[in-house]
Amino acid sequence: MSGIEQIKNELTISRVSILGVGVHALSMLQSLKVAAAWIQTRQPGYICFTPAHALMDCYDHPEIRQIYNNSGLTTPDGMPIVWLLRWYGHRNVERVYGPDFLLEMCKYSLAKGYRHFFYGSTIEVLDNLKKSITERYPDLKIVGFESPPFRSLSEEEEIKLIKRIHDAAPDILWVGLGSPKQEIWMSKFINRLNVPVLAGVGAAFDFLSGNKPQAPRWMQRIGLEWFFRLVTEPRRLWRRYLLQYPRFIFLVVMQMIGLKKYPMENI
Repeated sequence: MSGIEQIKNELTISRVSILGVGVHALSMLQSLKVAAAWIQTRQPGYICFTPAHALMDCYDHPEIRQIYNNSGLTTPDGMPIVWLLRWYGHRNVERVYGPDFLLEMCKYSLAKGYRHFFYGSTIEVLDNLKKSITERYPDLKIVGFESPPFRSLSEEEEIKLIKRIHDAAPDILWVGLGSPKQEIWMSKFINRLNVPVLAGVGAAFDFLSGNKPQAPRWMQRIGLEWFFRLVTEPRRLWRRYLLQYPRFIFLVVMQMIGLKKYPMENI
């Protein structure tokens, strides 16, 4: 057995269908090891951090569901997803939340020398993010920051972006475009960038830069982060939490009691 095959076997992780999306039943440490294996083998993969509203996007849009199911990792980003996976028998599952994974991966990188590139958000947010990250991890190898325009890139702009990323040679590309835009972007570029790890971390840039407040840990642990975000950004998020979440609960209960089955596709 080759070294690469051994790594793959050791890091085989179960996926559980939640509304047709194969969510990996794993811990934070396992997710770090998977990303490290991609870097070691230079075989690219992208990571989808998956809260309930992302599952509803997948439920409503089969093309987005396919992107999540084709990922290298689709992690339980919210506590309701963690609780569901535990209900299905995966007792050691932990929340693998985008902002936490970013910080843990930066810490993990210090001894490995991994190179990081940050793509997304505004120049101001990226400047503050750089200050925050370098204060926490002054020896971290950061090879680039880029704020894209708030529109689709032209073909010429895509070619120039790919060249800049190639020249920077990161091991990890952090993508902060918001969901599902970032997942669509990662699936499009995964085989064009020569970067082992693409991670779509959503609002992590805003939270870690101080641009937006983050829910206290106690609210995160008991599954009330959604309420904190709704209170702090009601105009932007009310549809997500007041319309999508009741649908999510109903559909998941139907799955749990066996009245509805959602097979995993494209895995």
